[in-house]
Amino acid sequence: MTDAPAVPPPAGDLVAIVPAGGAGTRLWPLSRRSRPKFLLDLLGSGRTLLQATADRLLPLTGAAGLYVVTGLAHAEAVAGQLPGLPSANLLAEPSPRDSMAAIALAAAVVEHREGPRVVASFAADHVIPDGEAFRATVRTAMTAAEAGYVTTIGITATGPSTAFGYIERGEGLTEAPGAFAVARFVEKPDAETAAGYLATGRYSWNAGMFVVRTDVLLGHLDRLQPPLAAGVREIAAAWDSPDRTAVLDRVWPTLTRIAIDHAIAEPVAAEGGVAVVPGTFGWDDVGDVDALAGLLEANDDGVVVLRTVSETDDDAESPGSESPVVAVDSPGAFVVPGTGAPAVAVVGLPGVAVVRTPDALLVLSREAAQDVKTVVDRLRAAGREELL
Repeated sequence: MTDAPAVPPPAGDLVAIVPAGGAGTRLWPLSRRSRPKFLLDLLGSGRTLLQATADRLLPLTGAAGLYVVTGLAHAEAVAGQLPGLPSANLLAEPSPRDSMAAIALAAAVVEHREGPRVVASFAADHVIPDGEAFRATVRTAMTAAEAGYVTTIGITATGPSTAFGYIERGEGLTEAPGAFAVARFVEKPDAETAAGYLATGRYSWNAGMFVVRTDVLLGHLDRLQPPLAAGVREIAAAWDSPDRTAVLDRVWPTLTRIAIDHAIAEPVAAEGGVAVVPGTFGWDDVGDVDALAGLLEANDDGVVVLRTVSETDDDAESPGSESPVVAVDSPGAFVVPGTGAPAVAVVGLPGVAVVRTPDALLVLSREAAQDVKTVVDRLRAAGREELL
């Protein structure tokens, strides 16, 4: 049994937890189980979504204050993309147990190492162009977290989206200027309900961002999910010891599989213990090909062409060989032609998306982008694991 890596020095004022999981099925065939979207450079910036997330957080945390929780299958790739991440801060989970287990494990490890700290959880695969505005919002959220609130960041909605849950804002908090009590969380609504929410001026999108003291988070978990709380505390106590593997293998599969929203955010909000800080910075979860196309610049014909999705695309048939794309009378079309592929021609199909990879071709209306998950479900049911 190998020794655990050396524990890093204490972090700065904030410890950031970055859950890096999921396969991004609505971005199939670009995002796969073996190459999920957080490991891809989807915007052609030269930085993957994971690397861009770390770039935003490091000014708040320093390298010692950045933790990434990912699956065993992706741990090596994460370490390769984040060479400055202390090896002790890369927490590999043996199997997916949803967001609560991942975040609670990291919080418990941090508290076991350093005592109670303010931690913040941010997904690895979101796009936030204005890093400074984001960090200013996080600092406001830290004030509410230090006052004992489970604090979330509510994204200012740009329209009545049915793809996100919503947060209803209550009264302002005197002990945390800039923060408000959360009246309730609501699940993804239909379009009419979403429009009604926005008309009140009290609702924002729920992006799953949380800032909270470790003792507050784990204390709520002790009350609301006792077996889960006990399990992550036991794993955390063994994490930096030679017993880690044995304890992890024994305890991890027994942990309740539940999202942090259902385990903590919703019940604690009903008790008055959740705060929200409005986030006015640009944000996108790149949830499907339509969202991805909207983040990229169109050419003079109104067509978006994405040449590559990664600077290290091992699946490319002929790296560096660009496939010709011709689009006629197809404004709003989105084309990912792949490399070394036949020419792609689109004629008279406004708003179509054509996404080609070495082993798959997806053609759909951008309006139907959320339905791509159905394709993945059918491939799985057909036993085509090699395509997932």
